[in-house]
Amino acid sequence: MPSGEERNYDGRTLADTGGKVRLFVAGALSAAAGIVPNPSQAHYLLQVMGAKDGDRVRLFNGRDGEWAARLAQTTWQSCTLICETKMAVQKEVPDLWLAFAPVKRTPAGTWIQKATELGVRVLQPVITQRTVVRRMNIEHMRANAIEAAEQSGRLSVPDVRAPTDLASLLTAWPARRRMIFCDEAGEAPPIAQALGEIKAGRGGWGVLTGPEGGFAPQEREAIRKHSFVVPVSLGPRIMPADTAALAALGIWQALCGDWR
Repeated sequence: MPSGEERNYDGRTLADTGGKVRLFVAGALSAAAGIVPNPSQAHYLLQVMGAKDGDRVRLFNGRDGEWAARLAQTTWQSCTLICETKMAVQKEVPDLWLAFAPVKRTPAGTWIQKATELGVRVLQPVITQRTVVRRMNIEHMRANAIEAAEQSGRLSVPDVRAPTDLASLLTAWPARRRMIFCDEAGEAPPIAQALGEIKAGRGGWGVLTGPEGGFAPQEREAIRKHSFVVPVSLGPRIMPADTAALAALGIWQALCGDWR
C-alpha cells in the first residue's frame, strides 16, 4: 500500500478500515511472530493512517499465507506487527507469464499493476526492433507490483525481471512453456479457438505482445518458427499493445486459469 501514492481511505484512520489494509513483508509469518515494517510502511501506518497500539492489518510474504496482525510498541517512527490469526493458506496464482514490449503511451507501472491484478506470475519487459521505451526503473516497477498485490488480495508478488532483447527471450524460453503470440499481422486462429484446441499440460504458459507498430517482419518470422509458440488473433478490431496484453491475459484466465 505505501509503495505508491499515499492515501488514507477518504480520511478514515487505520482502525476505521477494519483490519483490511494489507502489507507485503519479507519476514516469516507465524503465530506470535513480530514483524518490524520497513520505514516506508511504518510511515504509511503511523503518519498517513494514524495507527496506534491495538490496530490491525493483514500481512503476507508470498510463502506463509495471510495473517491478521496487531500493532504494538508504536512510537512516532516505528512499530511492531504481532501475528495473531492465519486468515488464508498460501496459494499461488496460475503459471502465467507476460513478456511485453513497453510502449510510450502507457507507463511501465500501469503494465505492472494490471498484469499483477490479472494474476501474472512473471513480468518480462522485452526490447524489440521497434521498441521506443528502452529505459525502465525496475525497482519502481517492483514497488508497483507489490502495491497491486496488496490491493488485489493475491498472496504473492510477481517476479519483475530486467529487460531482455527478443532474441535472448526466445533462446531462453523453456521449451515446455507455451507462448501465446498476439500476431495481428498474419493468419492466426481466434485466441479462444487456439486455446480450446490445445490440451492442458505441464510447463506453464506465457503471453507475448509487441511494441508500437508491431513486430518487424523478421521478428515475426523468428517468433513463429519455435514449436512452443501459439499464434493467435484477438478479433476484428485493432488493439494497442497494452490493450491486447490485457485482453489475452483475461481470456487465458477465463479458459485455462483460475477464473474457471
